[in-house]
Amino acid sequence: MHGGLYCRAPAKQPEIFAARIVAVTDSPSRPPRKGPPRPADVLARMAPNASPHAMRDPFDIGETFTALADTGEPLTIYPANLPEPRLARIASVDPEEPHFVLDLVGDEPLASGRATFVAALGGNAKLQFELESDWAALPGQPNMVPAVFPESCLVLNRRAAQRCDTPLNGNYAATFTLLNKQYELPLCDYSTGGVGLRATPDQAVGLHVGKKLKGVRLQLGPALVIVADLEVRLLRPFRSFLLGEQVQIGCSFEQIEMQMHQQLQRLIGSGRDRQPA
Repeated sequence: MHGGLYCRAPAKQPEIFAARIVAVTDSPSRPPRKGPPRPADVLARMAPNASPHAMRDPFDIGETFTALADTGEPLTIYPANLPEPRLARIASVDPEEPHFVLDLVGDEPLASGRATFVAALGGNAKLQFELESDWAALPGQPNMVPAVFPESCLVLNRRAAQRCDTPLNGNYAATFTLLNKQYELPLCDYSTGGVGLRATPDQAVGLHVGKKLKGVRLQLGPALVIVADLEVRLLRPFRSFLLGEQVQIGCSFEQIEMQMHQQLQRLIGSGRDRQPA
């Protein structure tokens, strides 16, 4: 299968993606798109002392922007050297190339030069990136402004526990039985507080928010297996460029033996130590 410039192997899924843990929903159906942004939607930039992490993979950025376009989430734009921010939405994302189109609010064109963009990712994370352009509108569509992906985005997660993304091509999966049906779902991330799973919409049927999953076997790489009871805390639908419609399933630990929890803490600590400065 031939992919676009920012497609890659499906072993890792987005942060979106970026924020893998976002607003809790009780249905995997896609929420309605929001209306045009209003002045009350303006978001502040990240504080200088914030500790975001960088999202650099164009695949992840593309999935994040697609989710923002699907929901109509407001973008706050801070043009350089201008005192007042602007508001916009992402109108569309190219499925093959690292391009997207802004839908600006208001009649004034966006000032040429560098601008900082800020958006909310659900209720639990903030996205921020910078771009520099002349911001020329599409012919006959003064509010539609094409742009290219940034080289990186900053993502600030507000979570009680530090999340570790699962590496590419790693052996990370959750295996459990529900209603006499065997499930084996890939792990997106893990922390001392829980795990993130990925499923197709068909696989997610029955995995509603609040569902208890007993005796889940978690394969965390080649050397560690733990067993824990989980509770589904969120369902977030998204579209993968390679896999189509997917559902992110965020789960918290309901019950886990102390010894296994300590093993998980050591794994997370060793992974953090290996991260480049």
